[in-house]
Amino acid sequence: MKSVPQISDAEWEVMKVLWAKTPCTANEVIEALEVRTDWKPKTVRTLLNRLAQKQAISYSQENRVYAYFPLVSEDECVKSETQSFLKRIYGGAFKPLLVNFLKEEQLSAEDIKELKNILDDKTK
Repeated sequence: MKSVPQISDAEWEVMKVLWAKTPCTANEVIEALEVRTDWKPKTVRTLLNRLAQKQAISYSQENRVYAYFPLVSEDECVKSETQSFLKRIYGGAFKPLLVNFLKEEQLSAEDIKELKNILDDKTK
């Protein structure tokens, strides 16, 4: 897996917009985020600039309009964040995470069946 930049919670919100529809102009990102945040346009532009500096996104320019697009996939970012969380909280060990999750979550019969299938596939 290639190196994935560390992305803040606010930057994740911007990335979600770009993963859903790409390329996007800054104004399109601002419009998409104004529905679920109270961020000012300047805040969104700052986040876009940070993501570009981190090489999580890039842009093309036509006249004075910038069209932004992701350089890393959502899947790559999720995997990277999962590994980071696992290392930070559980010292890299998956079993304690799974045990804690199973004790705390209400699982449907469907969820349990799916988990069993995943574990069965792992032993093959």
